[in-house]
Amino acid sequence: MMNRRKVLRGVVGGAAVTVGVPFLDCFLNSNGTALADGAALPVRFGTWTWGCGMTASRWVPNKAGAGYDIPPELKGIEKLKNKVNVFSGFSVKTDGRENKGHVTGQAGIRTGAVPSGASIYDKPTIDLLIGDVMGTDTRFRSLDAAATGNPGHCYSARSTSVISASIPTPMALYERIFGAEFQDPNSGVFKPSPSLMVRTSVLSAIKDQRDDFTKTLGAADKARMEQYYTSIRQLEQQLSLQLEKPAPLKSCSKPGLPEEMPAGTEVNATSFNHKLMAAIMAHALACNQTKVFNMVFSDWTSSLRRKGSAETHHGTTHDEPLDAKANYQLEVSWFAEQCMNNFGVFLETLDSIPEGAGTLLDNTLVFAHSDVQFARAHTLDGIPMMTGGSAGGRMKTGIHTVGNGEVVTRVGLTLQQLMKVPVDKWGTGSMATSKSISEIVA
Repeated sequence: MMNRRKVLRGVVGGAAVTVGVPFLDCFLNSNGTALADGAALPVRFGTWTWGCGMTASRWVPNKAGAGYDIPPELKGIEKLKNKVNVFSGFSVKTDGRENKGHVTGQAGIRTGAVPSGASIYDKPTIDLLIGDVMGTDTRFRSLDAAATGNPGHCYSARSTSVISASIPTPMALYERIFGAEFQDPNSGVFKPSPSLMVRTSVLSAIKDQRDDFTKTLGAADKARMEQYYTSIRQLEQQLSLQLEKPAPLKSCSKPGLPEEMPAGTEVNATSFNHKLMAAIMAHALACNQTKVFNMVFSDWTSSLRRKGSAETHHGTTHDEPLDAKANYQLEVSWFAEQCMNNFGVFLETLDSIPEGAGTLLDNTLVFAHSDVQFARAHTLDGIPMMTGGSAGGRMKTGIHTVGNGEVVTRVGLTLQQLMKVPVDKWGTGSMATSKSISEIVA
């Protein structure tokens, strides 16, 4: 029986690199529904987050239940609506505590507790609760990444004093997945240069093992591996473009030093980096390098901006008046559309990878949410939440669930139970609930 934990190893610039192997037919039973030894295909859990909410009239579907409609701000997920659940109308209850703007809502959704005093996280976030159960047998217990370019944009925490840091760039995420720590007894820790890894290609480093492994495969698995190797090389080629010196242009002159802007704020640049990071993250999931992840598209006080503009998404939510004719903030709604377009890209990336009888997305549960509903007022009622994927068939999909003011912890409790966390009650104070959402449980 072929070992499903197979990895290919090599050396780049004196440092070890590893390339995981996806779940090929030779690892599976004849129906492609389980591993050859009878064990179930792995199920993954991750979060995908964006800041500053949405426009309720343009995001919330009019129809509840299955076959929901797609409002303008949800167009980004339309291709995969049958694999996406939408949750509207659920609330974060403060029990009289201060609503700390963009902190209270996301903390309530992720921990089941409203921040007390100066604290942000009084309880562990949901990704860690799930990771403690299902993330202990992979190379990485979890992977946290932020398309914003800021490692501080991470919302995974054991407590306020133990907050994770995000991997801030596609290059760093690539190095994290393909590189391996190497301990030099004379000079301390040595890490491979990501630029050297990209230009050399990890595929060159594992050529001998790659050739020997491929000889053992059937025709279908050989074709699958060639597609897989091609996807890795395409990622490397895209990353290598960022390392090349641009060709000289006579008409180009160096302008004066512009006012510095935070990294990763321009929407097109953030979207480009996010697309690369989605592909690299998908590699890590498909090759069972991790089962738990957190992907930040924009921070809670969203610093996204249009190209050529210094006005941020967050600033616009407070400064832009409602359009007299449309009765909503036009620019704010545009930013929300960009966020949902990128969530669609993330889901489509996972769904493009075959796995067993379905796709990688089918064996994943992606929990997407924001921090507020109407950002100008920091509204805690109706914060947008979604799930993508069916967790290996454990969850029904294509459903719009209306909360009617019930606590957001019903969603978090349901997700934990679907991920086999032994919990029958979750949340604190008025947020405590033992009532899961049975209509989405398969």
